[in-house]
Amino acid sequence: MATLSTPAATAPEPASHRPAAPGRSRSLNRRTREAIAGYGFLAPWIAGMVLLTLGPMAYSLYLSFTDYDLMSSPNWIGLGNYERMAADPRLASSVLVTLKYVAVSVPGVLAFSLGVAMILNKGMRFLPFYRAAFYLPSLIGTSVAIAVLWRQVFGGDGIVNAALGTLGISGQSWIGDPDSALWTLVVLNVWTFGSTMVIFLAGLRQIPTDLYEAASVDGAGPIRRFLSVTVPLLTPLIFFNLLLTTVNAFQAFTPAYVVSGGTGGPLDSTLFYTLYLYLRGFANLEMGYASAMAWALVVVLAVFTAALFASSRYWVHYGDER
Repeated sequence: MATLSTPAATAPEPASHRPAAPGRSRSLNRRTREAIAGYGFLAPWIAGMVLLTLGPMAYSLYLSFTDYDLMSSPNWIGLGNYERMAADPRLASSVLVTLKYVAVSVPGVLAFSLGVAMILNKGMRFLPFYRAAFYLPSLIGTSVAIAVLWRQVFGGDGIVNAALGTLGISGQSWIGDPDSALWTLVVLNVWTFGSTMVIFLAGLRQIPTDLYEAASVDGAGPIRRFLSVTVPLLTPLIFFNLLLTTVNAFQAFTPAYVVSGGTGGPLDSTLFYTLYLYLRGFANLEMGYASAMAWALVVVLAVFTAALFASSRYWVHYGDER
């Protein structure tokens, strides 16, 4: 009797030999193409970041441990430059001048810009014109042209002394006097309050008027409303402006260089840290020492920024907090 034969069960094909699902393959190919296109668009920025920022930073860090005069090969001296910084009296003088400048000009910029922003927030006519006019100095305030103009304004025959002469007051060369030279640069920095003013003005226009009305109903006067309503709601912008203004003040260079003639002014009264760094690196050709000074400034700014961010949790209040 014949028997019926059944076909043998075929073994399942290994997963590695299975063809990929068409939809999944197309999806992977699309993601790959998008990733390649994205990195292609980022390539110029990445190249610039590596070649123009990270590369020079790494090389300057290396130079900070060397004796380098731009003419011969760097000579490794270890921590010699940093030990020399600790015993440099002119460096200590530049640090003191810079700290004095930061301590006075930064609060001045913040207070003046906030005051002007509150005045402009009253809804006066021609607000766009005033806003542009007050913002303009911040665009050109650190340029060489404005620094030269500032030198003429506070010179012996400048505009300030001409105005004092009409009142019968004999002036002086404000930039030539060690007691007043630094304060002319402080006034110049405060004069460039436009950018911080615009930021404060944008924040003031976001504060609901209902809060001021409720505070007035509770009997709060203008000062109380300012301290209890305006300042708490502006703390994120105060934090932002404080950080940027302080970092910029530590890095101030052009006004001091132009107004003082590149020497640091009378008796080093305007010898900013960055100006002294420039003199060491490009006037005395002590690039290794200048690199060490630059990295010391980087560390100081990093510590200040970290401390400011750490303290922000105690005094910066955001609108979404409960």
